[in-house]
Amino acid sequence: MHVRTSLRVVRAPGTGVDLAAAEQAAAEFLRALGVDLSGESLQGTPGRMARAYAELFTPREFDLTTFPNDERYDELVLARDIPVRSVCEHHLLPFTGVAHVGYLPGERIVGLSKLARVVEHFACRPQVQERLTKQVADWLQEELRPQGVGVVIEAEHSCMTLRGVRAAGANTVTSALLGSLREDARSRQEFFALSGARA
Repeated sequence: MHVRTSLRVVRAPGTGVDLAAAEQAAAEFLRALGVDLSGESLQGTPGRMARAYAELFTPREFDLTTFPNDERYDELVLARDIPVRSVCEHHLLPFTGVAHVGYLPGERIVGLSKLARVVEHFACRPQVQERLTKQVADWLQEELRPQGVGVVIEAEHSCMTLRGVRAAGANTVTSALLGSLREDARSRQEFFALSGARA
């Protein structure tokens, strides 16, 4: 029986940020692209750039707190429109959007804010949307042991809208369904209907 009530999620040892080295690298990078950093408004840009990426790549620590499902609740629990911000690992440009995360409870239920924390945890690193979607679903399935998990992420990728094809307004939608939400057509349809995503 899975009886864990809380799981502390922390950064792995040795994953600290060296802001000084990042700032120096950012300055060299910008100069290599022909950016003149001598002007007053650009002198601090390498430092700001280093701090910005450090923030994007550093998830906050949190406790995944679960509680007994005393009422035997067995209907869908869904958190919609969880903000997503991550960085495309191919171009290191941001992608932003929303995640819809749901699960069919088993013996335990989870604090609702933790669904957003799990999304943030996996988004704070260079990512691809497909992997991010699956990582959130797999992690909740492993840690919560629900009857089913569903994750849909809708995001706009600046590597697609600002460069290359420049398809402004294009959104990418990915989904991961596990357990009953994958196997049972009615449960799957309910998840997509309540999340607002198309099946």
